[in-house]
Amino acid sequence: MKTLRQAKIGDKVKVVRLHGEGVVKRRMMDMGITKGAEVRIRKTAPLGDPVEVTVRGYELSLRKADAEMIEIE
Repeated sequence: MKTLRQAKIGDKVKVVRLHGEGVVKRRMMDMGITKGAEVRIRKTAPLGDPVEVTVRGYELSLRKADAEMIEIE
């Protein structure tokens, strides 16, 4: 299982599954991160947190903990 946190800058990946429950999972889905969505890794902060991604045409910053919950292929 590979997660969004493990993806490198410039990678274009596809969301396979969202882990997590309740409010956290709902918040991810509300931001456009759903099964089948394409995500491009734009950049990371100097210490690796947060990660900036492009999803559904807009930029989004995710914490490491949130990126760890997104399974990709």
